[in-house]
Amino acid sequence: MRHYEIVLLVHPDQSEQVPGMLDRYQSLVETNGGKVHRSEDWGRLQLAYTIAKLHKAHYLMLNIECDAATLEELEGVFRFNDAILRHLTVRKDEAETEPSIMLKRKENKDERDQRRRAAAEGPDTDSDNDDDDDDDDREEAGDDSDSDDNRKPEV
Repeated sequence: MRHYEIVLLVHPDQSEQVPGMLDRYQSLVETNGGKVHRSEDWGRLQLAYTIAKLHKAHYLMLNIECDAATLEELEGVFRFNDAILRHLTVRKDEAETEPSIMLKRKENKDERDQRRRAAAEGPDTDSDNDDDDDDDDREEAGDDSDSDDNRKPEV
């Protein structure tokens, strides 16, 4: 059996169905005696050029080991599935099992986004944690315009 790397571009409106699609393709490979060495969901990414008036697609990558008949069956499924915009199959010399560069990049981006969100939310913006009114804070700053003797009488 040979090793293959398959990259799929799925229609962005079908993103919710991606886990089911992955399970179907993996089970197809395994029922025909093959192995799935790596399965990665890279998420929605910008396309280099528009495909069917779309600017983004959901990217998937599979590294499998299977025979020619199974690969032919898989590619037939890809060809007739309207949700799959493009697919690319590359023959590999050996099984790839470690995370790809794209997945590492996505994980690093997710970590950076989490740190940014945490920094943006940050600590409470109110510097004093007292529950009373802020008259004493204004007086400390030298602003005593709200003191009782400087107020204008209400009409």
